Amino acid sequence: MTRIDFILTTAVILFVAFSMGWFANWLVHRFTRVAQADVDQLERMSQELHEAEETRDQAITYLQQREAELTNQLTQTEAELRAAMDGLRDARQEAEEMRAHLERMNAG
Repeated sequence: MTRIDFILTTAVILFVAFSMGWFANWLVHRFTRVAQADVDQLERMSQELHEAEETRDQAITYLQQREAELTNQLTQTEAELRAAMDGLRDARQEAEEMRAHLERMNAG
């Protein structure tokens, strides 16, 4: 085998190896390619997920505001109840004092 034959044989082998590699790469990409319909579906799902997250965030914000309002309302109602109970206690005490005073007046 001469030097030229060796160079040509090596060049042919390398060319065949390159061609087979390129063809294998083309086959892999051909079978693993994502269809446009799948990409569109993924984009639609992504958009729906984004909208669902926004809706969730809005619901959380609304619930936090509503909870703050109800807590404020409860605090006000408890304060009014305390005031009413204090007023009732004072009225009962005053009524007892008046009864005691009337009993002393009637007895004396």
